Formats: sequence, structure tokens, C-alpha cells
Amino acid sequence: MCSSSWGKVYFEERFNDGNKWEKRWKVPSKYEKGTLGKFVLSPGKWHADEKENMGLQTSEDARFYALTTKFTSFSNKNKPLVMQFSIKHEQTIDCGGGYLKLLPANTDQTSFNGDAPYYIMFGPDHCGNKRQVHVIINYKDKNHMIKKHIPAPADDLTHLYTLVIRPDQTYSVFVDGEEEAKGSLTEDWSFLPPKTIPDPDAKKPADWVDEREIEDPEDKKPEDWDEDLPREIPDENAEQPSDWDEEMDGKWKRPLIENPNWKPKWKPRKIKNPAYKGPWAAPQIPNPEARSDETIYQFDNIGGLGIDWWQVKSGSIIDNILITDSFEEAEKVAKQVFKDLKEKEVSARDAFVAANKKSEDDKSSDQETKDKKDVKDKFDDDDGEL
Repeated sequence: MCSSSWGKVYFEERFNDGNKWEKRWKVPSKYEKGTLGKFVLSPGKWHADEKENMGLQTSEDARFYALTTKFTSFSNKNKPLVMQFSIKHEQTIDCGGGYLKLLPANTDQTSFNGDAPYYIMFGPDHCGNKRQVHVIINYKDKNHMIKKHIPAPADDLTHLYTLVIRPDQTYSVFVDGEEEAKGSLTEDWSFLPPKTIPDPDAKKPADWVDEREIEDPEDKKPEDWDEDLPREIPDENAEQPSDWDEEMDGKWKRPLIENPNWKPKWKPRKIKNPAYKGPWAAPQIPNPEARSDETIYQFDNIGGLGIDWWQVKSGSIIDNILITDSFEEAEKVAKQVFKDLKEKEVSARDAFVAANKKSEDDKSSDQETKDKKDVKDKFDDDDGEL
């Protein structure tokens, strides 16, 4: 733990001191879901600053990834709790997560896996067109997902995710420094029983009309409406095939076609019901099981972080992890390692894409030249005859 002019920093990881990170982060020795993928230290194919953008990158496709680290335990009682980290899905992820788990200090690192208890799971999740920021909070040994949909960026650049939980039981989620969601812990998660419930003794009144439409009593069946005609009739224009053999094929019959004069069973048209009152709902009454809890925000034994990912396509880079009690500290770090380098990263990415395209174009041109030469050589070898 270290202090700053803004507040306390409980944990910070930049991955910019070489392979020393391996001493701070532990790979679980047991993992029930299969072979773990390997993290490698890398700034990625493009970056604004090689040292500042150095992070842990997934390197194997279709793998689980699991790491944990521990730090001096603390409680966020009466203090804000801020989780922040950056992630770059350099591979333009199609399916997989990129989130951190805030862990209790007594977490068993040797058996950490997706089912291990945690306090908070935070970060972007991608699966096809579904891209959202997860905020899952454990309350009384049950994990609760936020009820709001928070969109996650879908590109291949670095993005910064920040979660702030305050003692007044409010929260904010920031993506790249912009507040994407805010509200109350008690309203945006289902931690507590609802304050009111439908009255179980209420009954729908006998005269309650919940039919939105009725048959028009003024509508009359047309006099020429004949609904007794068959739907299909023999095709009078059909002729028996010349090669039809009744002994082999049976007696020939005209094929059936749709009857142009057929009409379905007549029904009056529908009109709006003037007596319609809408769907009936039982009146709300106070929930006898309702209760309040002013400590939902509070975790008394915070002492670790976990990475538990599944990725179909590898290439994601996690970096700039910060756990603090000061949003100002998080803003300072964000400006230093993210905002000041954002434009440079975009330029680096664009330059990489352009260079890669030129390389592919050159290869295509070289192949075309080679193909033409092969044709000419063959022509020459065949004395001018192809």
C-alpha cells in the first residue's frame, strides 16, 4: 500500500519492469476447466509508447487464462472504492472476456478458477454482437449482475475502464474517462427484496375488460360470400401424359390447383374495444420481507485480484491496473498512461495497418509476376506451343 496526495493506492500494476511481474502474479496450480493459456509480456503490434503500453497479452487461442496476485488487505468502510484497468483487444475479439475480479484476502491462489468466490467482477465482455461492460457484485455469498446495459467499445484500440463505488451506495462506470453509467446500488442490482409486492389477496374485478379488440357488430357477411367451396379443384387444363400406363401407374387423375373462388370462413373485422381498461395488475402493498442495508458497498477483507478469462481468439492486452480510494488518483493515472497517448496509438495503429496492406499488395504483385513468368517459361519450353 502506498499513499499519494490524492488518497491511498492499495495496488498498482504497470507491467513495465520486465519479467518481475511473474513474482507478483501466480498461475494457479489446479484448474478444472482445462489447459491454461500463456500470458506474454508485450506492448502489442502497435503502440504509442513501448514501455508505457507494455502489458500482459493472451497468446494462445481457445484457452482459459487464470492469474492472481495479493496485496495488503484493507476495508473500504466509509471510503470510495475505485477499480481501474486498461485493455486492448488487438485481435478485434469475437468472443471472450476481459475483466478483473476483486478477491478476498484469504483466496486460495492454487485453486483459483471461475467458480472461486470474489467481491466484484468488472470489465468488458464480448460475444458476437453482444458487447457490454460487466459489473457483478457479490452480496451475502450470491453474485448479482447489474441490471443496466453498459456498451463496450468494439475496436482494436486500448480502452480504459473505471468503476467507482461510494459509501453513500452510489456508483459510476467510466469508459475512457466518460461516465457511461451511474446510479444506486440498491436500485440497479437486485440485492434486497423489493419494497413493495403485488397484493396476493387481490382479485381481478369481474367487470374488468382486458380485451383490446372486439368483433365489429356492424360488420356483415357479404351476400355472395360462399365459404363452402373447396379450397382446391382439379386442373381442367391438365392432360394425361402420353406415356401414362394405367396398369403400371393407376388411373390418371387431374392434379389439384388452388380454387380462385375459394373463401375462408367469414369473420367480422376487429375494432378497438371501447370498454378496454388495459391489463389488470394487482395493487402493490408493502413487502413484509423488505429490509434496508447501508453496508452493501462495503468489503472488509479486500486483498487480491484475479484474471479469469476465456478467449476464442487470443491477443488481448491488460495493463494499468489500479485499486485506490481516490477517483482523483485514478484520473491522474488515466491522463498519464491513457489520454496523453491515445492519439499516438491511433496513428501507430493506422501506420501498422497501412504497412501491412502494402506488404500484402507487394506479395500479391510478386505472385502475379511469378505466375506470368511461369507461363512464359512453359511457353518457351514447349517451343511456343501451349
